[in-house]
Amino acid sequence: MNVFDIIGPVMIGPSSSHTAGAARLGKVAKIMFGKDIKKAHIYMHGSFAKTGKGHGTDKALIAGLLGMEPDNDDLRYSFDIAKEQGMEFEFSAIELENVHPNTVRIILNGENDEKLTMEGSSVGGGCILVYKLNNYEVNLNFENPSIVVVHTDHPGVIAKVTDELYKYGVNICDFHLSRKSKGGEALMTIGMDSMPDSKIAEDISAIDFVSAVNLLDRL
Repeated sequence: MNVFDIIGPVMIGPSSSHTAGAARLGKVAKIMFGKDIKKAHIYMHGSFAKTGKGHGTDKALIAGLLGMEPDNDDLRYSFDIAKEQGMEFEFSAIELENVHPNTVRIILNGENDEKLTMEGSSVGGGCILVYKLNNYEVNLNFENPSIVVVHTDHPGVIAKVTDELYKYGVNICDFHLSRKSKGGEALMTIGMDSMPDSKIAEDISAIDFVSAVNLLDRL
């Protein structure tokens, strides 16, 4: 535990869990989507649904989707800014099973039928956990840099990806693979001890059977 785990994050708002964590969840969804967001449908579970409005959770989530950090002074005006930028958004309550009380499901849509679904939780002190991306089970807590690779479940793909990490001098601290069917689409998430040069995303994208790569820094 470090001092930031004790005193919490620098932020705008009354609650690290309901405000700072929410903003970080929104920002991660924006990064993972990687395109202009035309519409966001946000489903809030548990404490997020019951007390989120009073804590500014709704505004924080939209601020994150706009790319704001939790300490951005404009966080409180995120609804107006989103509307000015042409982003539509709506909120709904949802009941999810076996998840943290501060959990959200974010569905993003772009101009050309692009879509992202992400589920994650604000687990305290501004820390977050993303556990589902487009119905793939993942485990991203952003305590370390991570790389997310969408690929076809084909022999040798994992070895080629990890070989690229080796070439960049990166040590793997966590690995998770999720696939929908043998030989079908799969998703791997790799935690790393250090953040490699951004060019690694380009090199991994060039590997046969890899369709998308996201490089994510620690939060």
